[in-house]
Amino acid sequence: MLRLIGVGDNVVDCNYTTGIMYPGGNSLNFSVYGRQLGHETAYAGVLGTDIQADMVVHALEDKGVDISRCVRVQGETGICGIRLKDGDRTITDENDAGVVKSHPLQITEGLLEYIKTFDVVHSSCFSHIEDQLIKIRETGVPLLYDFSDVWEEDDLAAVCPDITIAFFSGKELGEGKLKELLYRCVHGYGCRLAVTTIGSRGAIVYNGRKYYRKMPYNFEAPVVDTTGAGDSWITAFIASYIENDRRMSRLHEEQLPDFTRQADREDYEDQLIEFSMCAGNLLARHNCLVEGSFGYGAAF
Repeated sequence: MLRLIGVGDNVVDCNYTTGIMYPGGNSLNFSVYGRQLGHETAYAGVLGTDIQADMVVHALEDKGVDISRCVRVQGETGICGIRLKDGDRTITDENDAGVVKSHPLQITEGLLEYIKTFDVVHSSCFSHIEDQLIKIRETGVPLLYDFSDVWEEDDLAAVCPDITIAFFSGKELGEGKLKELLYRCVHGYGCRLAVTTIGSRGAIVYNGRKYYRKMPYNFEAPVVDTTGAGDSWITAFIASYIENDRRMSRLHEEQLPDFTRQADREDYEDQLIEFSMCAGNLLARHNCLVEGSFGYGAAF
């Protein structure tokens, strides 16, 4: 079992098609999905003082996510407007991310000591803490950062040196462009892994040695809601990858002579990434059969 923490963004997704709102946000979803996989999880972020924030708190507490490092400030929860068509969604920002943007989370020494007790940290471009990512990176805990589809080359140059794993939503880009993007993140900016999900076209992972490609699992039942599909995929992928990569690392720490050859280590990595992509597919499929990111809807 791992300890996973999401740091940064939370929102309420208001589905105008159904008139129902749901808790969500990239980093918050990471914490919830990690809990669904059986890991210990926490969420650290700025919460508003409206009824939407109360709904977020209730959902996290009910899911068993530790929110003891959250901060509540006067103001609104960020609201994303969602409209569904045939199960897919379009998203609009309704109030400029609310308090998450107007009062970004401050990465204090106390929070850093807490983060050091975790195995993976998740943050995103919607968390507005880019100038503080270096503090998290210096803890030595692997840092996963979600660029979503909101980035320019300057963003990659500024953020990638301070993160471990870069993640993108690449649904609108061709496969060739996506592979170039992942290559730059690893070889140009120093990420350990670069990953993109591309909707119905699946996902691509690059580890500096080769590209790994995986199509999504087919649905027998109709898709209910794709909100949070990418978040669920990357949560399951990263949790599986980190947990099993550490098994190999622990054995290597014993420094037994001729324990593995380079070819053995590469084979293990190949199979691990393949399996972890399968884990991502599995949780994403589960997610697409649930309303909102993970349910807990209320009328608005």
